[in-house]
Amino acid sequence: MTGCKEMTIHFPIKFDKMSGTGNDFIIIDHREMFIPLSEQAEFAKKVCRRMFSVGADGLILLESSDVADFRWRFYNSDGSIAEMCGNGARCTARFAYEKGMASKSMRFETVAGIIEAKILGEGEEVSILMTEPFDYRRNQALNLDGIERQVHFVNTGVPHAVIFLDNEEAPVKIWGRKVRFHELFQPQGANANFVTVCGENELKVRTYERGVEDETMACGTGCVASAIMAVLEKGMSSPIRVRTSGGDKLEIFFDLTEDGGAVQKVYMQGATRVIYSGQLTAESLL
Repeated sequence: MTGCKEMTIHFPIKFDKMSGTGNDFIIIDHREMFIPLSEQAEFAKKVCRRMFSVGADGLILLESSDVADFRWRFYNSDGSIAEMCGNGARCTARFAYEKGMASKSMRFETVAGIIEAKILGEGEEVSILMTEPFDYRRNQALNLDGIERQVHFVNTGVPHAVIFLDNEEAPVKIWGRKVRFHELFQPQGANANFVTVCGENELKVRTYERGVEDETMACGTGCVASAIMAVLEKGMSSPIRVRTSGGDKLEIFFDLTEDGGAVQKVYMQGATRVIYSGQLTAESLL
């Protein structure tokens, strides 16, 4: 497909543009499923283009579910499917609540599993219960520009590598790409998080994301992975406050397992923003 004329989608299409701590998303109520599955990846690539279309880190289509309030199909800006996205999940929960698709407490399906979400207060603040983290791999050596660095890995719904640095002035795009495609994390690859400790139980996290293939203003699952490793490797304690590249903050809550080598009952909480509501025309795909 090279243009909108080859697609079978009917326009206009209603959507909301939302942001969660700097991650931005195009969210569409897709319970009537008017975008063919075979065309969704290309559709996501086109509408997520900045300058030429709406522009976003990802596209979220909300569909009906037999086991939860709804399910999502989440596409990165390059058209690839994302297993999970913490900030996208928080924005999705607010969207679903405000559109009457769910109550303040809800459950929805993702590739990574069922996500539980809760709308707090007036609705801007959202808390989600993450899927159980797994595949812990700590203290692996990885060479970046001639310096051997310790890398920690955990899957928080999405595979994440975590590297602690003394300061936040890292070449995130260059190093992030090396980590993302490193043989240690094949075949899936990994998002790369560069983390600095900036206070008691407080972190600054910069993330290079798969699918976007660049540094993003925030990554919820990356913030969770970084917080987990800060507790396991740096002796911090929950809750962990995380400042993202966009300047906003998330709070990560969890319990240590009995053996102290992993975490459980992971919650992420933070603000969401409705940027605008609109309608896509066929020209958004040109």
